[in-house]
Amino acid sequence: MSGTGAGRRVVVTGMGAVTPLGNDVATFWANLVAGRSGVRGISAFDPSRLPSRIAGEVRDFNPSAVLDRKEQRRNDRYTQFALVATHEALLDAGLPERLEGELAEATGVIVGTGMGGSTTIAEQLLVLAERGPDRLSPFFIPMAIANLASGQTAITFGCLGPNLATVSACASSGHAIGEAAEIIRRGDAEVMLAGGSEAPIHEAWVGGFSAMRALSTRNDDPAGASRPFDAGRDGFVIAEGAGMLVLESLEHAERRGARILAEVAGYAATADASHITLPAPGGMGAVRAARRALEKAGIAPHEVDHVNAHATSTPEGDGAELMAIRTIFGEHASRVGITATKSMTGHPLGAAGAIEAIATVKALLEGCVPPTINQVEPDPQVGELDVTPNVARRRGMRVALSNSFGFGGQNTALVIRRWES
Repeated sequence: MSGTGAGRRVVVTGMGAVTPLGNDVATFWANLVAGRSGVRGISAFDPSRLPSRIAGEVRDFNPSAVLDRKEQRRNDRYTQFALVATHEALLDAGLPERLEGELAEATGVIVGTGMGGSTTIAEQLLVLAERGPDRLSPFFIPMAIANLASGQTAITFGCLGPNLATVSACASSGHAIGEAAEIIRRGDAEVMLAGGSEAPIHEAWVGGFSAMRALSTRNDDPAGASRPFDAGRDGFVIAEGAGMLVLESLEHAERRGARILAEVAGYAATADASHITLPAPGGMGAVRAARRALEKAGIAPHEVDHVNAHATSTPEGDGAELMAIRTIFGEHASRVGITATKSMTGHPLGAAGAIEAIATVKALLEGCVPPTINQVEPDPQVGELDVTPNVARRRGMRVALSNSFGFGGQNTALVIRRWES
């Protein structure tokens, strides 16, 4: 690895996804562009006791390419998602399934998550209550703690470089990708496997978010329940999944002849320091993050063509983000192609930023903005902004902004640039 890494460029060379719209990037993207919803009635458990009985569930998931049956029993679902997505990303990048030698030493991992092994936690606490502490699984803690997806990724694929987890609610994987890029920029790694994973579809967690009145209760219309920027939105739809990206220094990618998909040109993170769940007035934390990320990228606001909005389908959050977009871009705001992909995936919490970063890279590669579906009665706050209602749109794009915000007031902004050699 090189020395200080000052000014080093960071590129994306591989991507992997496990989502409610498909368990690989190609299927996910095809369904996204087609405007299909991955939200249905919950099948993981009987949701009849809950006010919100819908979710964006990952279906037909098979981790056997990465984990044998014994290993599957010893890894929480969120870890399994991360491993499968990483496996796809490594293959997509043309890297070995098991890293060795200098490459292993130069490769690190950051997997963000909001809740870690949440299903394991809920199930084991039930065992404790009903059967006592001597019946707890010896794998309870290794399956539950939030850094184990990152740790297991390193163990499985042989990554010996920097390894950590980011836990910042729904900003977790935005932080993971941005901080991984910074690790490469400063020369502490040549390659980083970065993204996020979440598997919260359990009665305890869906019940908890329901108790906050954060979730949509449009149970009779699952596909239409997640409706960012629509006047009829009534909360977000909980979801699960994972997204992982292979980030590399440009020099490393060029030395090995890698296919470069995009460049992570800028990243910034801020705090609202305002409220545990509501955004700061006017979305000013998001504004400061975006402005700093663009400044670090050397890109002016009027050069941005596309925004993948955080847009979870909550009245307060979506409204603040629309205000932030106007503040960031000024007169240029109406010319930016905006999408809210959570209208199709639901909200996969700590995995959202990574899944949406993948969608952003694909949008730049394909010259296509995915739609914001369920636009029946646009919120008046949308006004002149182009939220790409209901149907995907072709357009030439060079620069995109991907937003992620989390409970506690955390904000991240990723500036992603189409690769031009």
